Amino acid sequence: MAKDPDGETGLPASLEMAWGLRERPGKGPRPTLTLQRIVDAAVALAATEGMGVVSMGRVAKELGVSTMSLYRYVTAKEELYILMADAGVGTPPEPSGGAGRGWRELLTDWAYAQRAVLMANSWIVRIPITGAPVSPNQLAWMERGLAAMAGTALREGEKVSAIILIGGLVRNEATMVADMIDAIVKSGVSPDQVLGQYVRTLRLMTGPDTHPAVTRLLESDAFAGSDEPDFQFRFGLDRILDGLAALISERSTP
Repeated sequence: MAKDPDGETGLPASLEMAWGLRERPGKGPRPTLTLQRIVDAAVALAATEGMGVVSMGRVAKELGVSTMSLYRYVTAKEELYILMADAGVGTPPEPSGGAGRGWRELLTDWAYAQRAVLMANSWIVRIPITGAPVSPNQLAWMERGLAAMAGTALREGEKVSAIILIGGLVRNEATMVADMIDAIVKSGVSPDQVLGQYVRTLRLMTGPDTHPAVTRLLESDAFAGSDEPDFQFRFGLDRILDGLAALISERSTP
């Protein structure tokens, strides 16, 4: 990471530590409390009890230290959230399949890899997005997504827009699934029962005169499910990639 001419990164000290730009003092005993321990404790709390319980005070309690001692490493809860999300997403997997794979395959793998991470760590989607990615792992994901389109005719700004659009699809589905799971758990009924009740409610509240489009939906097999468990996600992703393919083809035509 390069600093500006004044030697400043513009990042808080905790993120500079995450980038390896700040080291602990070389003299004296090694401290028992570290930034890594703080982040690990916060992530463990979020994974077991949800983001709602994560606070500087609760993390300090889990570590057996005073709340004020955490502020030597993290100056605000929002910083801790960024570091937690960075730890949660981890580093992106290396592209599979060897050289010669096209941009569409690479972006598809990138999207599914992100989706798998968020599905396995749904607490991440409860962290508000407060700015562009600046942490090590988040930027590694950004690099991988942009690199997938390196050989295309897309402009650099369009590549950024593409990964924002795909990332939004991933996050939206992961958030929706997390919300539905929470609701189902609270209701105490199975997903099939929830869907069945929803269909019955629609049939009672709508009809061909008032809601002809909804009626056609109910008369179709749309609620019967699909053999492909990720059909909705694949459908959305393919439509985005189709649009990119059309633009790339248009740019590549003499």
